[in-house]
Amino acid sequence: MEEFIQNMPKAELHLHIEGTFEPELMFEIAQRNQISIPYASVEELKNAYKFSCLQDFLDIYYQGAQVLQHEKDFYDLTMAYLKKCKEQNIRHTEIMFDPQTHTERGIPFESVLTGIHNACLDAQKEFGISFVLIMSFLRHLSEEEAFKTLKQAEPFKDKIMAIGLDSSEKGNPPLKFVRVFQAAVEQGYIPLAHAGEEGDADYIWQAIDLLQVHRIDHGNNCITDRNLVEEIIERDLALTVCPLSNVALKVVPNIDKHPLKIMMQLGLYLTINSDDPAYFGGYINENFNAIQNSLDLSRWDLYTLAKNSFVYSLASFDEKSKYLEELDRYYEKYLD
Repeated sequence: MEEFIQNMPKAELHLHIEGTFEPELMFEIAQRNQISIPYASVEELKNAYKFSCLQDFLDIYYQGAQVLQHEKDFYDLTMAYLKKCKEQNIRHTEIMFDPQTHTERGIPFESVLTGIHNACLDAQKEFGISFVLIMSFLRHLSEEEAFKTLKQAEPFKDKIMAIGLDSSEKGNPPLKFVRVFQAAVEQGYIPLAHAGEEGDADYIWQAIDLLQVHRIDHGNNCITDRNLVEEIIERDLALTVCPLSNVALKVVPNIDKHPLKIMMQLGLYLTINSDDPAYFGGYINENFNAIQNSLDLSRWDLYTLAKNSFVYSLASFDEKSKYLEELDRYYEKYLD
């Protein structure tokens, strides 16, 4: 099954580029930029990646981002992830980035966006990986701050397809960002949002009713509300589930208790993603392997999850058709 997962074509729809910052690269860029970080070694930094909740993770996540200063830093960070995509047979990736994490430190929006985008263009040429960029607003900041970011993005609109909402969920409901989401949609962005990771089902209702999201990031807590499950299915909305992230942040006690199989049996459309893989113990294949081993998923289950990743992606019609044909051919080999 590991071989099946390794070679299976797939897309990743829930990935924070700042969350791919491996300790080795963090130390390398910190040294290059002459920035000190409060860890003596790569090993000490890795040992700090033990979290009791989302906020524990975010504290170290933002600390690590401090070493990213220049366009080249963002290019190197993104290219390192895209090389991992090539290794793990990810054909299409939708990369979230948090401009406010960097512009608040005085880093120009252009440096962030250009570094990420140029790496994606180079990987598209070299590896054949298609991509979409998702600009996420930090929900622990104000809606006014989000409007500033939306304004900063105007010269780069042709490079960003969607907007998202991430960071500390509890106490920062989607309701807080209704006006900026409406403005972004008017400008042509596709709305997405994290909801129902630590927040309850009401946060998901707000995301689908008030923000009119096209996809729900995480969404685990929808299963506490049967009417919500039915509504998500009726609206044909996918959930971008992140199993190892859920374990690392104590959203679920362990991988054996992950509700993914229950969610599939309820008829929800799920995709598998790595979220912040440098911090949570694995990239997309490690997530697939973990759920397959713990939840006894069949090849059909794995194929369905991979199929959903293409169907519910923001890739073009032609790209989706190409990837789905490739996936079907791959799966059919195992039926003989």
